[in-house]
Amino acid sequence: MGFWLAGYVFAITIAFSAVPAPLYVLYQARDHFGPPLVTIIFSVYALGVAASLFGVGHVSDWLGRRRILLLAVVTNMASGLLFLLWPAVPGLIIGRIISGVSIGMLTATATAYLSELHARARPGAPRTRAEITAAAVSLGGLGLGPLIAGFLAQYAGAPLVVPYLVFEALMLVGCAFLLVTPETVPPPEEKHRYRPQRVMVPAASRGTFFAAGAAVAVAFSLFGLFTSLTPGFLADTLHDRSHALAGAATFIVFGAAALAQIGTSRASLQRQLGLGLGLLVLGLVLVTVAIWNPSLPLLLTGGALGGAGAGAVFKGGISTVLEIAPEDARGEALAGLFLAAYLGLAMPVIALGFASQALSLRTALLGFSILLAVVIALVARKLLVRRPA
Repeated sequence: MGFWLAGYVFAITIAFSAVPAPLYVLYQARDHFGPPLVTIIFSVYALGVAASLFGVGHVSDWLGRRRILLLAVVTNMASGLLFLLWPAVPGLIIGRIISGVSIGMLTATATAYLSELHARARPGAPRTRAEITAAAVSLGGLGLGPLIAGFLAQYAGAPLVVPYLVFEALMLVGCAFLLVTPETVPPPEEKHRYRPQRVMVPAASRGTFFAAGAAVAVAFSLFGLFTSLTPGFLADTLHDRSHALAGAATFIVFGAAALAQIGTSRASLQRQLGLGLGLLVLGLVLVTVAIWNPSLPLLLTGGALGGAGAGAVFKGGISTVLEIAPEDARGEALAGLFLAAYLGLAMPVIALGFASQALSLRTALLGFSILLAVVIALVARKLLVRRPA
């Protein structure tokens, strides 16, 4: 039971971090700001995640998983209160920073916690169930947040209030669940001296680790690209201002990612990564073409295929890191992987935001997509080599 309660907490907390995605067009219309400020908002969220991963993403290895997860949920709830009580641009920026800090605490801790709860409930069993659940929950949650927020904004009224209230209640339930889940990290025998995050992998495996990190960064770049482009593309290019459609489009990408992780769960790691990288390239091509020649069906198709590829790559990256990381430092290794993921999530927004000042959005997108395809080609050579058991 503790495994599924922890999965709920992981899903709903990470879902809240994506709630503002379909709401940015409302903030822009209300406060009359343009793409540069949206770039700043995405950037500060990524900075919050990165700072948190370096500062506290690994401390659950000795302070305990449950304690850090509870702190992550409470921190995200604080960001929600800020969105509600200070709905101006400064409040939005500070709220996104705080939400990023929460996710930095959450991701590696929750992934390691699920793996340990699974091992406790099923001693000696393969960790496949835990890996699938962690990867699917993290990506499914990122899609669930915009989906629920988009529909609430479209049909429930008070679009900048109701979505936050709903998720505050759901996260409060998560806090109650954590109080009854078991701790998996024994108390340290001696006081642990704090140090900032570092990546702990055997020297012989560092090349593989960094290749996995780069692949996951590219996968999350597709998520960031789609999340940032879609609401404006629908509203400004296709003249469809439906918040429900914007949320559903984002959910398609992350939903496809979660389904791909389940569908490839029995495939070998190399086949999983190979299929994922191939679909990722195809998705990037279709999304780029859809922006150059405006087409909603093509955009959604590219998002679904690219999302499926990104999901398979993300799961393969987690499996790779768990395979090569020392058992007593998995939290640290996973924190490094998630750091790469969330830097990748923000990278397209920041890059396109600055590039579009000198180039057209279409040209900047084409250049960025080519760059990601080159990175995929480079890391594929390292990741697709079969490693000894």
